[in-house]
Amino acid sequence: MKDKKMTYLITIITAALMIILFATIHFIRLSTDKSREYITVGFVYDGDESTPYTANFIKAQKAAERKLGDRIRVIVKNNTHSELGGEEAIAELVSEGCDLIFTSSIGYREAARKYAGLHPDIQFCQATAPDANEAPVYENYHTFMGEIYQGRYISGVIAGMKLNQMLEEGIIRPEEAKVGYVAAYPYTEVISGYTAFFLGVRSIVPEAKMDVKYTNTWSNYSIEKDCADELIARGCVIISQHSDTTGPAVACEEMYAEKKVYHVGYNKSMIDVAPTTSLISARINWEPYIVGACEAVLENKKIERYVEGNVHGNDIGAGFEQEWVEMLELNTLVAADGSAEKIEELIRDFRKGKVEVYKGNYTGVDPQDPGKTIDLNEGFEENKDNSAPSFSYVLKDVITVVE
Repeated sequence: MKDKKMTYLITIITAALMIILFATIHFIRLSTDKSREYITVGFVYDGDESTPYTANFIKAQKAAERKLGDRIRVIVKNNTHSELGGEEAIAELVSEGCDLIFTSSIGYREAARKYAGLHPDIQFCQATAPDANEAPVYENYHTFMGEIYQGRYISGVIAGMKLNQMLEEGIIRPEEAKVGYVAAYPYTEVISGYTAFFLGVRSIVPEAKMDVKYTNTWSNYSIEKDCADELIARGCVIISQHSDTTGPAVACEEMYAEKKVYHVGYNKSMIDVAPTTSLISARINWEPYIVGACEAVLENKKIERYVEGNVHGNDIGAGFEQEWVEMLELNTLVAADGSAEKIEELIRDFRKGKVEVYKGNYTGVDPQDPGKTIDLNEGFEENKDNSAPSFSYVLKDVITVVE
């Protein structure tokens, strides 16, 4: 009888403990997963809506405001020049009670990391930087970027098709198949981008070569236009850019009456200022990340577990497969026949992981250390470990950096 009573007592105690355990787990879940009524979100921008790069972030910001309504309160710091580091603007957003802060330029990353370390209760999301997983790792410091090399490559293919048309029509000879690139800085992001563009061109016109001219500024209309003019004078018949104004597009348009030269843009369609020369543009679509990060913070979720993309620790990126990269309007009056169909084909292939961009019979040379090279016969996988680009080699004999 005593054994039966003891067994009964143990059963009751065990059941009681299980109830307490489940209640505790439920309480913890409610405590950690409970969503917030609203959050305050800050944005630090290098420019404003008049500059294409910042305008793309503002589109995403407004998409978040439309979708989340009064659940988010937005504070914006415009024209905070990234060369100055953005610390004052970030400090202001912290003091104004932001729960989440987006910084749009790599120039802000030191200040963003600093304040993430000082304020672990605030989430900091830094665009285009490669350092989220570097020591010291802050769980509230995140990096993100669209895999824009995909859009650059397709832009290059469209440029290559136009170049091939010019060859077939006798407008240029094979030795004149040269494109130019107005590049902001000799940074990895820029080098990776113009290499992808050039390899897209070469997939259509294998004999093509490219001249690159650095502006050493992200956004200066007159400098960008002058660089484009110089590249055209050097014989380039298609000009692309990683710079933030329409200067290169206008240079091509103004030259067209004298010499047939075409343009490929970035961040915005430039057909409005160059209707007879601008072929196409590509851009990063920041909306999936910015909207998703706001939702994650509202729901007390980890951003990298909530937003869909390619996750690397506290970093996340994506390409066409998650709509993080977008091709803008194709100028069908100017582009070569078959361009629209080619774009659709390549986007499908990128989504299936079927396109190898950085591969071919090329040797890349590190501009910082000429003794360091890479053989692209073996291929290179961009964005393998980080959303920020990592290809930083200049292709020997086929790409010339103009001083």
